[in-house]
Amino acid sequence: MPIVECRGVRKTYRAGKVPVPALSGVDLAVDRGEFTAIAGPSGSGKTTLLNLIGALDIPTDGAVFVAGRNLFAETRAQLSELRRRHLGFVFQAFNLIPVFSALENVEFILMVQGVGRAERRRRALDILERVGLADMMHRRPNELSGGQQQRVAVARAIVSRPDLILADEPTANLDSQTGASLMDLMVRLNETEGMTFLFSSHDRMVMERSRRLLLLCDGRIVEDRH
Repeated sequence: MPIVECRGVRKTYRAGKVPVPALSGVDLAVDRGEFTAIAGPSGSGKTTLLNLIGALDIPTDGAVFVAGRNLFAETRAQLSELRRRHLGFVFQAFNLIPVFSALENVEFILMVQGVGRAERRRRALDILERVGLADMMHRRPNELSGGQQQRVAVARAIVSRPDLILADEPTANLDSQTGASLMDLMVRLNETEGMTFLFSSHDRMVMERSRRLLLLCDGRIVEDRH
């Protein structure tokens, strides 16, 4: 069973009374362990598709399944639980909690999941070590560079070992060297841990490292390269 399945997904926004189609009938299946990028020009629907898969938005028509569950047949509480248990998010704006240290930011998702203090501390320390930030674990986001903040965001996304990690333009705010280092880290996590990654990006370094590339244009998948 695919970890992600989209069936006839459409999304239309409104600018006043004018309908603005973002997605125009997307069919997609992503298997566990894939390292896949959704690419396309600005306005092609990449972020919209990722938001629907992450249950952060609702389609106008169609169905989205994650881990076999129809997202939009679930209650709000069930969707919240599904996001906590099954999904990890990496946003281009980092979205770290500014008053928390790097360690506390990574621990937070485990605390929400009810993991005991000693266990969540052990897991957070381990993952910060793996992303190369163990020596900066007590620094707050404003004391870290952009690349370091994004590494904390990746650590937070993967610490609970979710079924799927969604990364929306993860290299957008990083210089090329930092972005390449971050992508190489996620490649290693995919290869060694079997973590499933789904990106939205128009960054060539993301596309080159992905084993599957979906090209989105005008809200449709126009090419699927393996």
